[in-house]
Amino acid sequence: MNALCPELAPVAVARVRLPGETMRVEDLPAYSQRALDAVAPFLSPRPELVVHGCTAAGFLGGPEGTAQVTQALRERSGAAVVSTASAMVDALRRDRVEETAVVTPYLDAVNRGLRAYLGSAGIAVEILNSFECATTDDLGRVTEEQVFDLALKTVTPRSRALFIACSQLPTLDIIDRLRARLGIPVWSSIRATAWAASAALAPAVGAARAPSSRGT
Repeated sequence: MNALCPELAPVAVARVRLPGETMRVEDLPAYSQRALDAVAPFLSPRPELVVHGCTAAGFLGGPEGTAQVTQALRERSGAAVVSTASAMVDALRRDRVEETAVVTPYLDAVNRGLRAYLGSAGIAVEILNSFECATTDDLGRVTEEQVFDLALKTVTPRSRALFIACSQLPTLDIIDRLRARLGIPVWSSIRATAWAASAALAPAVGAARAPSSRGT
């Protein structure tokens, strides 16, 4: 986030404890409460922006659950709030994407949530490939080049966009490479969140910085 949004740096990180396994629906109530508790040490002085950066929680909770957590964080912090799941939809809509290829690290339950979340916004999933990480440790071992390789294997000749889901997957140095090679809009959870965060605090700057299929 500091690299993608230098105008907002430094970005403080409030870490939310996750279960050893990847996120499940039954984890959401406790996880949402831990997210609210995690921001408490950062509220004096009041922040201008809070980013809820867990994509999987957004997919499992759906648009309604995401809206509830976003509102709770807004009330707790008094700040503008950006959700990664919502930012994903907004970024794809910005590029007029109606169907996208997707790369994730998730198991089936979260992948189903992702399909449903995008579907509720009128965006179809053309094809989805996953690293199928069973634990957060598995997820932490995925490298940027592995993400790059799976992205290339996932995209088909008919793909009109690519989205790389999960805030933890390393993508900082491959998004522009993928855009240049594929010639289609390519977004990651972090890239979409960074764009939404810039736009939330500085609309003019956010619009100027917002990447397109040929942008940075």
